Amino acid sequence: MKLKLIGLLMTLSFYAGGSMATEYIYRDLMANTLASPKCMVEEDAIANASRDYNIKRFSKKFCQTQGYGWHVDKVKDTGKAVCEACPDTSKTGVTCHLEDVVVQCKRIKPGSVGMLPGKG
Repeated sequence: MKLKLIGLLMTLSFYAGGSMATEYIYRDLMANTLASPKCMVEEDAIANASRDYNIKRFSKKFCQTQGYGWHVDKVKDTGKAVCEACPDTSKTGVTCHLEDVVVQCKRIKPGSVGMLPGKG
């Protein structure tokens, strides 16, 4: 019984052939993050704006604005922190955000493995 099963699996693997690799479309985007609503001391505001959590969250949003199926491949550049005085004059401190964040987004190429040819 085991010999028949092994023979069947070998036969199926012989006729299955090689599978093609999935092809992707890549696109680089440059965008700015949003400033924190809190007013903080400048050093704390810069540290808050450049946290990994914020970079991952906003880079995901940048790619999703391209449409369905776009995902983050990698963050190429985290940009530079830009601070502005607190908009509420009764509070002291600054709010910071990152400018010129460069993200590489990817999407499965229509017609490649995993999708129907000509559909996309």
